[in-house]
Amino acid sequence: MSTQLSSENRKQPASVYTVMLVLSMLFLLVAVIAMFIELNRWYPDYYRTNTARPQAMVISADTFA
Repeated sequence: MSTQLSSENRKQPASVYTVMLVLSMLFLLVAVIAMFIELNRWYPDYYRTNTARPQAMVISADTFA
């Protein structure tokens, strides 16, 4: 007894896991775009450190003795 081959090759519907994978890829892409926009907003001052001068005070050791 032999089985007959079906001539129709139907695709299986997308499972829940496939939809979750596509959604996670979409959300990661949105997050990368949002981070790129934030980087461009703050980029001009990112490497300019001369405006951020630390304030230091020199104290002699005699004041603590």
